[in-house]
Amino acid sequence: MKNKKSGEAAAPANADQLSSNGAEKQLAFTKHCENRRLPTDTILNYLQTQFPKQYELAEVVGKWIWLDSPAKTKRLASGLWLLGFHWNDRRGVWQHPCGKFDPIGSHPADPRIKYGSYFVADVKPI
Repeated sequence: MKNKKSGEAAAPANADQLSSNGAEKQLAFTKHCENRRLPTDTILNYLQTQFPKQYELAEVVGKWIWLDSPAKTKRLASGLWLLGFHWNDRRGVWQHPCGKFDPIGSHPADPRIKYGSYFVADVKPI
């Protein structure tokens, strides 16, 4: 049995990995927060090139983008989250605010009624 007279605990063997992992998580969270401020067109362009299946499902509600598709893979969920999306459990969709945050809080009614909406796949390019 070891006698610990010092108030300091010994560092775990994987301390370097833990601090590195913590720094990576902080960097990813910072990127997530920055990307939430990107405009709608920028996010749609990114979806079109990097996640074409999700682009086809994208619905623009006001200025926000909604994806009515649960991420089936960790890679997809991580990619959407890093891009600035968050999962809204109540509505069952991935949402991206595109820089338009509501300081008052959640909408009790369907925001599609208040702000209007359209599916990106239904819009014909000029």
